[in-house]
Amino acid sequence: MIAANRAKFREKNVDDAPEGVDPNVPNVARMYDYFLDGKDNFAADRAAAEQILKNFPHTKEAARSNRAFLRRAVRHLVDLGARQIVDLGAGLPTQGNTHEIAPEARVVYVDYDAVVCVHGRALLARRDDVDFLQADVREPEALLDKLGGLVDFDRPVAFLMLTVLHFIPDDLAYEVVTKLRDASAPGSHLVISHAVDNAPDTTPQALEVYRKATAALNLRTREEILRFFDGYELADPGLVHPYDWRTDDPGDPGKGITFGYVGVGRKP
Repeated sequence: MIAANRAKFREKNVDDAPEGVDPNVPNVARMYDYFLDGKDNFAADRAAAEQILKNFPHTKEAARSNRAFLRRAVRHLVDLGARQIVDLGAGLPTQGNTHEIAPEARVVYVDYDAVVCVHGRALLARRDDVDFLQADVREPEALLDKLGGLVDFDRPVAFLMLTVLHFIPDDLAYEVVTKLRDASAPGSHLVISHAVDNAPDTTPQALEVYRKATAALNLRTREEILRFFDGYELADPGLVHPYDWRTDDPGDPGKGITFGYVGVGRKP
């Protein structure tokens, strides 16, 4: 059943776009899917992604390294007893999904993109402990209201925000994280991966590509990323490059790539 549903969403063209979705505008989630060698993207997404690859040829390796960090971080959360995980800006379902890494946890995927949500719900239709919620993380109060019917905020919740916050402007980004932290119980977690400007000569071209997509890129310094963990206790080894966070695979494609920082925090 899952294989059949997955097949329906492959080799997309403009006729496959759901109502209200403009397939001619590059979408950051579908561009990320392309970087992960996925098939759930349109021609405009692929063209924009190829522009990024011209300036940042290691972007695909960085995306795979980010997914590897996700797997390690989720396993860490499960080992600590996390049983409620909210994957914000989850993107298109791909191999090594959060619910597959944490089968003992209730998992809620959240994304604002209609294509992402249609695909996610089709793949997860038979899972009672997994939901796919269409909501915009940039509207934290509405997001929390919708999540209230799916998770118990009187118990710890782990929020995953991988490659999400650098698509949200400064003041709003910090507001979103603060509201999530304040709404969650002690023992809750925050997991972040965030891009930095490590190639100033070519970054302007990348910024221009994303300005024409569904979300502009907002790169931050390490100190600015660290601010997101205010009110949290950072797990060792702190805020580091993805490969340096408890890597258990010497073949991780992210070795030597410094596209950004990652961290896992716990609310005391």
